[in-house]
Amino acid sequence: MSKSGRPREFKDTAVIDAAVEVFWSRGYEACSTDDLCKETGLGRGSLYNAFGSKHELYEKALARYHQVGISTQLDMLKADKPVKERLRELLEWEVWGNSAAKDRGCLLINASAERGKSDPSVERIFCRHVDLLERAIEEAMIEGQSNGEIPADRDAGELAALYLSSYYGLRVLHPGTMNRERTSRIIDGVLAAIF
Repeated sequence: MSKSGRPREFKDTAVIDAAVEVFWSRGYEACSTDDLCKETGLGRGSLYNAFGSKHELYEKALARYHQVGISTQLDMLKADKPVKERLRELLEWEVWGNSAAKDRGCLLINASAERGKSDPSVERIFCRHVDLLERAIEEAMIEGQSNGEIPADRDAGELAALYLSSYYGLRVLHPGTMNRERTSRIIDGVLAAIF
């Protein structure tokens, strides 16, 4: 129900998904309310009635992107296959398989670079995403140690930090350079350092 008690004539998720695309393509500052209205199909009044402000819709778009992205990444890290395969798959998915991110990079990384220091909601969503991912990576490292894939004398937290920094480095480096050979060397090097 809308704030006035009338039923909404649109689906929040579809509107938020459309807003994700707009913010992902333009960033927050360059995105106008007119851009959002055009892409979501809502009038200005409906948009503000449903979401309050451009910033509130931005928060919902970032939260939605986080929710979908972290679910996909955690599923890969928890798959029923060797840990090394899971970690390779995650690196390769981001740089080659995640076609939506190839030209635009990662929305959360972009948002953090654009507004992370001045916008507490961006910082909160980005940090939550990274924390959940790091925890899952460390759990994979511990599992790899317990099944003998990874040497048991290595610190699982340090290995997770190494992987995480390489993962985010690739998410910035690859879309900017599209250098497949360099990216392959980095992926192989990261996995060799861990395994």
